[in-house]
Amino acid sequence: MLDQSPVAEGTSGAEALRNTIGLARRAEELGYGRYWVAEHHGGPLLAGASPEALIGPIASATSTMRVGSGGVMLPHYSPLKVAESFSVLAGLFPGRIDLGIGRAAGTDPTTTYALQRNRQAGALDDFPEQLAELMAYLRDEIPDDHPFRRLTALPGLPEYPELWLLGSSAQSGIWAAELGVPYAFADFINPQGASVAARYREDYTPSREHPEPRQIAAVSAICADTDEEAERLAASVTMAMRLLRRGHLIPLPPVETALAWIADEDARRRAQDDPGRPRRSARRMVVGSPATVRAGLEEVAAEYGAQELLVVTITYDHAARVRSYELIAEEFGLGRAAAAGAAVGAA
Repeated sequence: MLDQSPVAEGTSGAEALRNTIGLARRAEELGYGRYWVAEHHGGPLLAGASPEALIGPIASATSTMRVGSGGVMLPHYSPLKVAESFSVLAGLFPGRIDLGIGRAAGTDPTTTYALQRNRQAGALDDFPEQLAELMAYLRDEIPDDHPFRRLTALPGLPEYPELWLLGSSAQSGIWAAELGVPYAFADFINPQGASVAARYREDYTPSREHPEPRQIAAVSAICADTDEEAERLAASVTMAMRLLRRGHLIPLPPVETALAWIADEDARRRAQDDPGRPRRSARRMVVGSPATVRAGLEEVAAEYGAQELLVVTITYDHAARVRSYELIAEEFGLGRAAAAGAAVGAA
């Protein structure tokens, strides 16, 4: 599961963050094996601005799931600080912490500027160098004669977080393959990533930690008892995302408000439609009943050759979001699989 801590209209960010903790507990009960929290800044829609601050409380509230960042936007930070923060988490929660790293700003240009410590010049585009430094700390690969050598004695040793590279473009897949690290592609941002995933597998360079490529596809999904109800619930995030693309940021609107807005918006589009004008690809959302969602998710997994799917669900009503994850877990038999795995481990 990927939780962006959505903020519904009429509620607060604090409530959204508490919902995240409660949802994580329920996710573990349902048999989900991984729970990542996102980093987004400067908007009223998503409260998850600090994955490193959320991961500890989530890991404390659960006992078996892997917990991590989906992801930390490395250009905002010192690689050493990220390595130390996640080393602390790994030391406190051995074998459970994931460090998902992204290159995107996670916000708009103004907020990106506000996040920078040095505002005398534009932010450097040095992500490959940042990533290499971060990995050197985590892998204890800084040369003996380097002034940073002693900094690989991270506070959480001997435990380490597991590093994942996140992305929604071809370049991220190229880097992940070159570095020999697991790769998570954001299909919910760019649904055209199958070729990126294929190239990652084909060009993968085995590493000590990961001799084989490992892939996650992150996909947006909403599940309800019927296709019709799921489509209805999806209206809230559809409205919020359409406005976000125009630079208009809002909390998640109620379903009825969103349905009325979308109907009016679509009517205007039809009136102004030019059949010869190319349309930009829409973000993919898998929406429907349990059987419909299962078929859609399996199709995404097959497209990417992914060993795992990371599902992000946003609804106005938090109870509907919880129910969506419950229905998906039931449809895939996650609880039964988790129980069987525990029984094998006990034996």
